[in-house]
Amino acid sequence: MPRFALKIEYHGGSFAGWQRQSELPTVQGAVEGALAKLERQVPSIAAAGRTDAGVHALGQVAHCDLAKPWEPFRLSEALNYHLKPAPVAVVAAARVPEDFHARFSATERAYVYRVICRRAPLTFDQGLAWKVPQTLDVDAMRMAAAHLLGRHDFTTFRAAECQAQSPVKTLDALEVEADGAEIRFHVRARSFLHNQVRSFVGTLERVGAGSWAPDDVRRALEARNRAACGPVAPPDGLYLAGVRYRTDPFSDQAATNLRRRFVVRDH
Repeated sequence: MPRFALKIEYHGGSFAGWQRQSELPTVQGAVEGALAKLERQVPSIAAAGRTDAGVHALGQVAHCDLAKPWEPFRLSEALNYHLKPAPVAVVAAARVPEDFHARFSATERAYVYRVICRRAPLTFDQGLAWKVPQTLDVDAMRMAAAHLLGRHDFTTFRAAECQAQSPVKTLDALEVEADGAEIRFHVRARSFLHNQVRSFVGTLERVGAGSWAPDDVRRALEARNRAACGPVAPPDGLYLAGVRYRTDPFSDQAATNLRRRFVVRDH
Protein backbone atom coordinates (compact mmCIF):
# COMPACT_ATOMS: atom_id res chain seq x y z
CA MET A 1 0.00 0.00 0.00
CA PRO A 2 1.37 3.47 -0.84
CA ARG A 3 2.40 5.43 2.26
CA PHE A 4 1.83 9.16 2.57
CA ALA A 5 3.04 11.78 5.03
CA LEU A 6 0.66 14.58 5.99
CA LYS A 7 1.68 17.92 7.49
CA ILE A 8 -1.24 19.02 9.64
CA GLU A 9 -2.21 22.30 11.26
CA TYR A 10 -4.93 22.54 13.89
CA HIS A 11 -6.49 24.64 16.62
CA GLY A 12 -6.59 22.33 19.63
CA GLY A 13 -9.22 24.21 21.62
CA SER A 14 -12.14 22.09 20.46
CA PHE A 15 -10.35 18.73 20.72
CA ALA A 16 -9.55 16.33 23.55
CA GLY A 17 -6.02 16.04 22.14
CA TRP A 18 -4.56 14.24 19.15
CA GLN A 19 -5.14 10.60 20.11
CA ARG A 20 -8.40 9.00 19.06
CA GLN A 21 -10.97 8.49 21.83
CA SER A 22 -14.28 6.70 21.48
CA GLU A 23 -16.58 9.39 22.86
CA LEU A 24 -14.62 12.65 22.52
CA PRO A 25 -13.59 14.74 19.49
CA THR A 26 -9.91 14.35 18.65
CA VAL A 27 -7.65 15.47 15.83
CA GLN A 28 -6.77 11.89 14.90
CA GLY A 29 -10.47 11.06 14.77
CA ALA A 30 -11.16 14.02 12.48
CA VAL A 31 -8.36 13.13 10.05
CA GLU A 32 -9.25 9.43 10.00
CA GLY A 33 -12.87 10.37 9.41
CA ALA A 34 -11.85 12.42 6.37
CA LEU A 35 -9.66 9.58 5.07
CA ALA A 36 -12.60 7.19 5.41
CA LYS A 37 -14.52 9.38 2.96
CA LEU A 38 -11.80 8.74 0.37
CA GLU A 39 -11.20 5.03 0.94
CA ARG A 40 -13.31 2.56 2.86
CA GLN A 41 -10.61 0.73 4.78
CA VAL A 42 -7.79 2.98 5.95
CA PRO A 43 -5.54 1.66 8.75
CA SER A 44 -5.06 3.82 11.82
CA ILE A 45 -2.71 6.74 11.21
CA ALA A 46 0.37 7.52 13.33
CA ALA A 47 1.59 10.97 14.34
CA ALA A 48 4.92 12.46 15.36
CA GLY A 49 3.51 13.67 18.68
CA ARG A 50 0.37 13.06 20.71
CA THR A 51 -0.59 16.59 21.70
CA ASP A 52 -2.82 17.07 24.75
CA ALA A 53 -6.26 18.65 24.91
CA GLY A 54 -6.13 22.33 24.00
CA VAL A 55 -2.64 22.15 22.43
CA HIS A 56 -2.28 23.43 18.87
CA ALA A 57 -0.10 22.44 15.92
CA LEU A 58 1.51 24.34 13.08
CA GLY A 59 3.43 21.38 11.72
CA GLN A 60 2.21 18.07 13.10
CA VAL A 61 3.23 15.15 10.86
CA ALA A 62 1.28 11.92 10.45
CA HIS A 63 1.53 9.03 8.03
CA CYS A 64 -1.12 6.81 6.51
CA ASP A 65 -1.26 3.84 4.14
CA LEU A 66 -3.77 4.09 1.30
CA ALA A 67 -4.88 1.68 -1.41
CA LYS A 68 -4.60 4.18 -4.26
CA PRO A 69 -1.45 5.98 -5.46
CA TRP A 70 -2.93 9.44 -4.86
CA GLU A 71 -1.30 12.50 -6.33
CA PRO A 72 -0.26 14.33 -3.11
CA PHE A 73 -1.85 17.68 -3.95
CA ARG A 74 -5.16 16.03 -4.81
CA LEU A 75 -4.99 14.03 -1.58
CA SER A 76 -4.52 17.14 0.56
CA GLU A 77 -7.30 18.98 -1.29
CA ALA A 78 -9.72 16.07 -0.85
CA LEU A 79 -8.90 15.74 2.85
CA ASN A 80 -9.38 19.45 3.48
CA TYR A 81 -12.78 19.27 1.77
CA HIS A 82 -13.92 16.49 4.08
CA LEU A 83 -12.33 18.02 7.21
CA LYS A 84 -14.58 21.10 7.04
CA PRO A 85 -15.73 22.67 9.32
CA ALA A 86 -13.26 21.23 11.86
CA PRO A 87 -10.34 23.58 12.66
CA VAL A 88 -7.88 21.18 11.01
CA ALA A 89 -6.00 21.59 7.73
CA VAL A 90 -3.63 19.37 5.77
CA VAL A 91 -1.09 21.94 4.58
CA ALA A 92 1.03 19.42 2.65
CA ALA A 93 1.01 15.77 1.60
CA ALA A 94 3.85 13.67 0.23
CA ARG A 95 4.50 10.12 -0.94
CA VAL A 96 7.08 8.53 1.37
CA PRO A 97 8.97 5.21 1.50
CA GLU A 98 7.29 2.29 3.21
CA ASP A 99 9.77 2.42 6.10
CA PHE A 100 8.96 6.05 6.90
CA HIS A 101 7.29 6.45 10.30
CA ALA A 102 5.99 9.82 11.44
CA ARG A 103 7.00 9.15 15.04
CA PHE A 104 9.99 6.83 14.96
CA SER A 105 11.72 8.41 11.95
CA ALA A 106 11.68 11.89 13.53
CA THR A 107 15.06 13.30 14.56
CA GLU A 108 13.78 16.44 16.29
CA ARG A 109 10.57 18.08 17.43
CA ALA A 110 10.09 21.80 17.91
CA TYR A 111 7.53 23.48 20.14
CA VAL A 112 6.64 27.13 20.63
CA TYR A 113 4.88 28.47 23.70
CA ARG A 114 3.25 31.92 23.61
CA VAL A 115 2.82 34.15 26.67
CA ILE A 116 1.16 37.58 26.47
CA CYS A 117 1.84 39.93 29.37
CA ARG A 118 -1.13 42.24 29.96
CA ARG A 119 -3.91 42.81 32.46
CA ALA A 120 -6.70 43.17 29.90
CA PRO A 121 -8.42 39.99 28.69
CA LEU A 122 -7.26 38.54 25.39
CA THR A 123 -9.58 39.04 22.45
CA PHE A 124 -8.02 37.86 19.19
CA ASP A 125 -5.58 35.57 21.01
CA GLN A 126 -8.10 34.04 23.40
CA GLY A 127 -7.32 30.32 23.62
CA LEU A 128 -4.11 30.82 21.62
CA ALA A 129 -1.78 32.15 24.34
CA TRP A 130 -1.34 32.25 28.11
CA LYS A 131 -2.25 35.67 29.51
CA VAL A 132 0.03 36.67 32.38
CA PRO A 133 -1.06 39.88 34.18
CA GLN A 134 2.43 41.23 34.91
CA THR A 135 5.59 41.92 32.93
CA LEU A 136 8.24 39.20 33.12
CA ASP A 137 12.01 39.52 33.44
CA VAL A 138 13.20 37.98 30.17
CA ASP A 139 16.91 38.06 31.08
CA ALA A 140 16.24 36.16 34.32
CA MET A 141 14.24 33.53 32.43
CA ARG A 142 17.07 33.12 29.92
CA MET A 143 19.55 32.56 32.76
CA ALA A 144 17.23 29.98 34.30
CA ALA A 145 16.60 28.24 30.97
CA ALA A 146 20.33 27.67 30.51
CA HIS A 147 20.30 25.22 33.44
CA LEU A 148 17.91 22.96 31.51
CA LEU A 149 19.95 22.59 28.33
CA GLY A 150 21.70 19.31 27.57
CA ARG A 151 21.16 15.76 28.79
CA HIS A 152 19.47 15.43 32.20
CA ASP A 153 17.12 13.38 34.29
CA PHE A 154 13.97 15.50 33.88
CA THR A 155 11.84 13.72 36.50
CA THR A 156 10.96 17.11 38.04
CA PHE A 157 9.41 18.27 34.77
CA ARG A 158 7.61 15.04 33.94
CA ALA A 159 3.89 14.45 34.47
CA ALA A 160 3.00 11.68 36.91
CA GLU A 161 1.13 9.79 34.17
CA CYS A 162 4.04 9.99 31.71
CA GLN A 163 4.59 6.61 30.01
CA ALA A 164 8.15 7.19 28.79
CA GLN A 165 10.52 4.42 29.85
CA SER A 166 13.19 6.86 31.07
CA PRO A 167 13.10 10.47 32.36
CA VAL A 168 16.51 11.12 30.77
CA LYS A 169 16.26 13.37 27.71
CA THR A 170 18.53 15.75 25.81
CA LEU A 171 17.22 19.29 25.46
CA ASP A 172 18.75 20.92 22.36
CA ALA A 173 17.31 24.42 22.72
CA LEU A 174 15.19 26.51 25.07
CA GLU A 175 15.19 30.07 23.76
CA VAL A 176 13.22 32.97 25.25
CA GLU A 177 12.17 35.58 22.69
CA ALA A 178 10.57 38.92 23.61
CA ASP A 179 8.39 40.79 21.13
CA GLY A 180 6.62 43.67 22.83
CA ALA A 181 4.08 42.27 25.28
CA GLU A 182 4.49 38.76 23.86
CA ILE A 183 7.12 36.28 25.02
CA ARG A 184 7.76 33.13 23.01
CA PHE A 185 9.59 30.07 24.28
CA HIS A 186 11.21 28.02 21.49
CA VAL A 187 12.00 24.46 22.60
CA ARG A 188 13.68 21.71 20.57
CA ALA A 189 14.62 18.09 21.35
CA ARG A 190 14.43 14.70 19.69
CA SER A 191 11.65 13.69 22.07
CA PHE A 192 9.85 15.02 25.12
CA LEU A 193 8.28 13.74 28.31
CA HIS A 194 4.58 14.26 28.98
CA ASN A 195 3.95 17.91 29.99
CA GLN A 196 7.68 18.67 29.85
CA VAL A 197 7.41 21.88 27.82
CA ARG A 198 4.46 23.23 29.83
CA SER A 199 6.34 22.40 33.04
CA PHE A 200 9.37 24.32 31.77
CA VAL A 201 7.29 27.37 30.88
CA GLY A 202 5.31 27.41 34.12
CA THR A 203 8.53 27.20 36.13
CA LEU A 204 10.29 29.88 34.07
CA GLU A 205 7.28 32.17 34.46
CA ARG A 206 7.86 32.06 38.22
CA VAL A 207 11.43 33.22 37.59
CA GLY A 208 10.25 36.02 35.30
CA ALA A 209 7.72 37.15 37.91
CA GLY A 210 10.43 37.29 40.59
CA SER A 211 9.06 34.47 42.75
CA TRP A 212 12.02 32.21 41.91
CA ALA A 213 15.68 33.00 41.35
CA PRO A 214 17.29 31.59 38.19
CA ASP A 215 19.38 29.20 40.28
CA ASP A 216 16.19 27.77 41.83
CA VAL A 217 15.53 26.09 38.48
CA ARG A 218 18.87 24.27 38.72
CA ARG A 219 17.97 23.07 42.20
CA ALA A 220 14.53 21.94 41.00
CA LEU A 221 16.14 19.97 38.16
CA GLU A 222 18.64 18.33 40.50
CA ALA A 223 15.88 17.39 42.95
CA ARG A 224 14.46 14.88 40.45
CA ASN A 225 11.15 15.26 42.22
CA ARG A 226 7.89 16.35 40.61
CA ALA A 227 7.01 18.29 43.75
CA ALA A 228 9.95 20.63 43.05
CA CYS A 229 8.44 21.78 39.74
CA GLY A 230 6.70 25.11 39.36
CA PRO A 231 3.07 25.31 38.19
CA VAL A 232 2.33 23.73 34.81
CA ALA A 233 1.46 26.32 32.15
CA PRO A 234 -1.97 25.95 30.52
CA PRO A 235 -2.26 24.22 27.13
CA ASP A 236 -3.57 27.31 25.31
CA GLY A 237 -0.15 28.73 24.47
CA LEU A 238 1.54 25.54 23.29
CA TYR A 239 2.11 24.71 19.61
CA LEU A 240 3.83 21.75 17.97
CA ALA A 241 5.72 23.95 15.52
CA GLY A 242 7.45 21.33 13.41
CA VAL A 243 9.09 17.92 13.10
CA ARG A 244 12.47 17.27 11.52
CA TYR A 245 13.53 14.15 9.59
CA ARG A 246 16.83 13.17 8.01
CA THR A 247 15.16 13.88 4.68
CA ASP A 248 12.32 16.36 4.62
CA PRO A 249 9.43 14.39 3.09
CA PHE A 250 7.78 17.62 1.91
CA SER A 251 10.77 19.06 0.05
CA ASP A 252 10.63 19.26 -3.73
CA GLN A 253 13.76 17.11 -4.09
CA ALA A 254 12.35 14.36 -1.87
CA ALA A 255 9.16 14.32 -3.92
CA THR A 256 11.13 14.10 -7.18
CA ASN A 257 13.24 11.20 -5.89
CA LEU A 258 10.15 9.30 -4.74
CA ARG A 259 8.36 9.81 -8.04
CA ARG A 260 11.33 8.20 -9.77
CA ARG A 261 11.39 5.37 -7.22
CA PHE A 262 7.69 4.54 -7.52
CA VAL A 263 7.01 5.26 -11.18
CA VAL A 264 7.23 1.57 -12.16
CA ARG A 265 5.18 0.41 -9.19
CA ASP A 266 2.41 2.93 -9.81
CA HIS A 267 1.98 2.10 -13.51
